[in-house]
Amino acid sequence: MNKNNYALIMAGGVGSRFWPVSRTEYPKQFIDFFGVGKTLIQSTYDRFLKICPPENIFVVTNEIYTDIIKEQLPGLHENQILAEPIMRNTAPCISYGSMKIASLNPDATIVVAPSDHTITNQEAFIEAIGQSLKAASENDCLITLGIKPSRPDTGYGYIQYIENTLKTDNQIHKVKIFTEKPNLELAKSFIQSGDFLWNAGIFIWSARSINKAFSRHLPEMHEIFLQGGPVYNSENEKDFISDAYQQCTNISIDFGIMEKADNVYVLPADFGWSDLGTWASIYDIAEHDYVGNAVIPAEQVMMFNSSNCMVNVPKDKLVILQGLHDYIVVESNNTLLICPRSEEQTIKQVVADVKAKFGTKFI
Repeated sequence: MNKNNYALIMAGGVGSRFWPVSRTEYPKQFIDFFGVGKTLIQSTYDRFLKICPPENIFVVTNEIYTDIIKEQLPGLHENQILAEPIMRNTAPCISYGSMKIASLNPDATIVVAPSDHTITNQEAFIEAIGQSLKAASENDCLITLGIKPSRPDTGYGYIQYIENTLKTDNQIHKVKIFTEKPNLELAKSFIQSGDFLWNAGIFIWSARSINKAFSRHLPEMHEIFLQGGPVYNSENEKDFISDAYQQCTNISIDFGIMEKADNVYVLPADFGWSDLGTWASIYDIAEHDYVGNAVIPAEQVMMFNSSNCMVNVPKDKLVILQGLHDYIVVESNNTLLICPRSEEQTIKQVVADVKAKFGTKFI
């Protein structure tokens, strides 16, 4: 196993679209949605154990989740948990992680990935990451993984690529443009063109290349974290980061770096990927009965004349559904949500309305 390979797992989100199961104090990355005995972050960590030495895996998260991280990933040393004092999107956490890793190993090649994705073909995923790490170690480039689309999905961002490839790897193509979530007609045209991929939000680069990209495209942020060189991996790191984050703008790595840089490449891949962004994505992956219901867990749920429902309820509760079609039914934390599947994008606004009326009690 290459000791220059590192992983930075991003685990700071609150997962509001999975409310009420996912809550601010215990968000979706720490939940076992499918009853497999592992939470999403545990599954992500286990995947990277096949790619990086365990001491080279770092998790960046909000400081309120550090105890959960320690509980769920006991193999991590405390120095491998990067605690953010406030939420500032993905660019600051990646700059922080890249600087910290570079201070340990200037020759590091890093894969950055969210903690809450599912991968059904583990072997294909490991192969794609390994191929990208090798290419990133040999070239001054920023690589992202693009998923070959199976349908015109309006819930994903898209990446268009051109024929030009890296000199050392003719499967990794130059990126032409990133496109945010399109409408259905535009998504259909993307699929028909054949040169668009879903944006998986998984990045691979050398520490040198990403830090150089920050210095060019987000110079103020780069300078903030560059000043931490003497204190990274020391007892003074936490105090430095607390001050540094107060100075950072709230910006994603996509807007801050990837859409501006001229050395961005994409590897088209297909390894059974889902970003688990909504209850619909859980529904798509879960097992269904003969009329399309996905029930997790299914021990004490009875369905009568009901179809195509996504049901997630406590194991000890008896639930009977009669005459319900195409609905989400979720109960957790003393809260019951019943919502048409077609309107699940409104859940985030529902959470905001609940907070406005009841405060944080149910959030």
